[in-house]
Amino acid sequence: MEYILAIDQGTSSTKTLVFDREGKAVAKGHVDLQTNYYDNGFVEQDPEGIYKNVLDSLTFCIQTYILNGFELSQIKSCGISNQRETFLLWDQSGLALSPAIVWACKRSVSICQDLVNRGQDEWISQKTGLKIDPYFSATKLLWLIYNDPELKKKVQRGEVYFGTVDCWLLYKLTGGKVYKTDHTNAHRTLLFNIKTLDWDKEILAEWGLENLHLPEVCASSASYGNFQLDLILDLGIGPQSVLLSLPVTALIGDSHAASFGEGCFEQGTAKVTLGTGSSIMMNTGREPIFSGNGMLTTICFSSAHGVSYALEGAIVACGSTIEWLRNELSLFDDLSETSRMASEIPDNAGVYLIPAFSGLGAPHWQMDRRASLEGMTFGTTKNHIVRAALESIPYQIKDVIGAMRQDMGADLHSISVNGGLTKNDFVIRFLVDLLGIPLNKQENPDVSALGAAYLAGLESGIFPSLNTIQKLVAGNSGQIIPNSSNEMVVKGYQGWLEKI
Repeated sequence: MEYILAIDQGTSSTKTLVFDREGKAVAKGHVDLQTNYYDNGFVEQDPEGIYKNVLDSLTFCIQTYILNGFELSQIKSCGISNQRETFLLWDQSGLALSPAIVWACKRSVSICQDLVNRGQDEWISQKTGLKIDPYFSATKLLWLIYNDPELKKKVQRGEVYFGTVDCWLLYKLTGGKVYKTDHTNAHRTLLFNIKTLDWDKEILAEWGLENLHLPEVCASSASYGNFQLDLILDLGIGPQSVLLSLPVTALIGDSHAASFGEGCFEQGTAKVTLGTGSSIMMNTGREPIFSGNGMLTTICFSSAHGVSYALEGAIVACGSTIEWLRNELSLFDDLSETSRMASEIPDNAGVYLIPAFSGLGAPHWQMDRRASLEGMTFGTTKNHIVRAALESIPYQIKDVIGAMRQDMGADLHSISVNGGLTKNDFVIRFLVDLLGIPLNKQENPDVSALGAAYLAGLESGIFPSLNTIQKLVAGNSGQIIPNSSNEMVVKGYQGWLEKI
């Protein structure tokens, strides 16, 4: 048997899993990661803390793997998925020059506004497919440079190395020997040209970053060098602890990894991640499609066979809406109760919750809008409010999918769902009936790690082709069929459009 190690480094934790050739996990390690949230909107992590978090997770996973009777020599390659847009700066010796600036950090709001006022938004969009927004790495990098004169001098002298979390981990794991990233992570920095597939020299010159060290950009599935497992881990496993050089054969951003793990390999296939927010990504094929409907253009994944592009829409409030009902309104004690509560009433009775707690994301981009609860009467119960909150999730997804269909000029072929809210039967049934197409649902909840493993196995020869992986995805997924006679969801959505 041959196995693949997958490291999924997320914002709040790191998961490390070992997968077999059938896409089944045989061992797992999970360790929470400290994130520092400040009142001024800054969000940071400790660079060395991220690396140690990965090593701890890796250690727990490998110890479990060996205790389960497997041998280290059977692990053939490693794939890494990571929190996107979070970046780090370091010098030639590998010393971090700043905290890790997390994707959720809002420190660059004023810088973004200044760049937009200077007329650069459309220019950036045409080059990168993205928007000038604090979400993306480069605007926060500019904030650091503007506010740290010594760092600015170091950048100008060519003494600063820039990288997203995947790049930092690879650099650390290989003892500073490998400085690379993949297309998906490079693209989310706002410094990468989606057409030429290279760092954009005009953007770098405009923003004074010509002398910034940037990693070599490779396909998501590629050879990224080796690291010595025994040299970085204190396994304490006696005779099993033999020196093992492990090839890293995949790097990819976590949302893209989830898309790959869901088998979104062809144009018109999409995935929906239902978490605190929601990330919706649709494969658009071999050419980038620039949206006229509020979507982002991004790279879905890449391999030796080329690059697949995608449209992406982000929903700000998904699971966070349901948590608000529990934490602030105390409408229920456990999230698992919400499906039953919503099902106890026949319909929403005209009650809608517009979850613009932090504005509305794609495709509306009404970031100044406030949340509202509309259509209530004296007959409105807490069940109606809960149901309205749950329904707001499929409604927002329908908005995004509709915008993507318009951009593509074609229908969606298939859609897969993952994330914590897939356990909510009401949401899933409402969503599948509203979209009117089957939903695929993976047995394995760790889809980002699985996607990284599939990509690593593709490069290392464990999986001979995408077709092989597609069959595994199909075999490890269940399908939920829509009820075409459910007219209530269509009527409800029409009401939603009037409110939105």
